[in-house]
Amino acid sequence: MPATISQIRRALELNDFDALAAQYKMAPVSRVNTRPEGLEGAPRLGGVLLLLFCKGESLHVLLTRRCEDLASHAGQISFPGGRKEAAETLLDTALRETEEEVGIAAAELEILGALTPIYIPPSDYEVHPFVAWFNNGRLPEFNPAPWEVAEIIEVPLAELLDPAVRIEELWEIRGQKVLVPFFAVQDHKVWGATAAMLSEFIERLRVVLHS
Repeated sequence: MPATISQIRRALELNDFDALAAQYKMAPVSRVNTRPEGLEGAPRLGGVLLLLFCKGESLHVLLTRRCEDLASHAGQISFPGGRKEAAETLLDTALRETEEEVGIAAAELEILGALTPIYIPPSDYEVHPFVAWFNNGRLPEFNPAPWEVAEIIEVPLAELLDPAVRIEELWEIRGQKVLVPFFAVQDHKVWGATAAMLSEFIERLRVVLHS
């Protein structure tokens, strides 16, 4: 069943939805999901954008593959986003980073809602995800920043709703064997925080589509 923007709005507004359980479905088995007690200071704050757009007759989700020479999360699949600057809101961060990374300005987007913040232990980041769609159902013209974005990945939302794209493998991470779930899309493995945020979005949408 194809999803509509109206259904996505409803999904983001669900009451009594267990967002953390939805995120944990795509979290590595060994993952710590809360900030350790006694850790000094406060986590760094970031904002990311789950961007929806129409391509043909169907909604798609924008993902990017990060360049291999970046200092953090090199080569990984992610949403546009980054670190919050002092004078901006977290939504402002997500929108600014989206324009910087893929060339889509805030004026071209309609904000649909937000997902649940997620803590990323290796980088001590608390990431706040937002959901938007490209105005009026038009197809965006992406202009990726070559120093940060190696590839634009346009994934049909219907593909992500297919349970068959969720796969688990045993990986070695920082010297330990870890069972890692990921979304297998277009020869890419979407895992970690991006997969967890995407899982919450998909599971919310499933509730609405099946109600």
